[in-house]
Amino acid sequence: MTLAPSMTSALTFPEAGLPERLAPPAVLDPAQQEAADELINGPRRGVYGPFRPLMHRPALLSAVAKVGENLRYQGSLDAALREWTICVVARELSNVFEWDMHLPLAAAAGVPAAALAALDAGEPSPPELRGDLALARSVATELITHHRLGDATYQEALQQWGEPTLVELLTLIGYFAMVCWLMNVARTPGPAPAR
Repeated sequence: MTLAPSMTSALTFPEAGLPERLAPPAVLDPAQQEAADELINGPRRGVYGPFRPLMHRPALLSAVAKVGENLRYQGSLDAALREWTICVVARELSNVFEWDMHLPLAAAAGVPAAALAALDAGEPSPPELRGDLALARSVATELITHHRLGDATYQEALQQWGEPTLVELLTLIGYFAMVCWLMNVARTPGPAPAR
């Protein structure tokens, strides 16, 4: 059995191992069952992560799922930038589910192991990290910490990506911050480790 990344992480995840709150309802009403079926038959192939607590509000679950699907499956960000940014958000917000889910995806997309290890340890990124990835970490961290971007960071991001891509990146950060906060409160467990 392979250990989940959070189990070997340099920093702790406060909700890891605590009993889940806001678990899916034991019995699904027709609207909840329809929402679950949409997830099962869609690209996610199951009801997990933020969709566990969202089962309590099926219309909201469907709307949130569509935004996430657009960002992950129809977005314009390259896989390394997208997965790295998700990992930055997960680490900044100490979310065990998104960290365990997206760390292997980031590595598979070509994000250097040294950068992922530095992020995991809360250390600065290696100086040789690809410029757009380093900037994405700055953007996500600044946005989460200060709730906005300073003029210098905004101008650098605008020059790096242009308006459409910057809007997508900011939306990705906001989407994953939202689901991380929801799961942190719900104490949603990380994905099942590979066997």
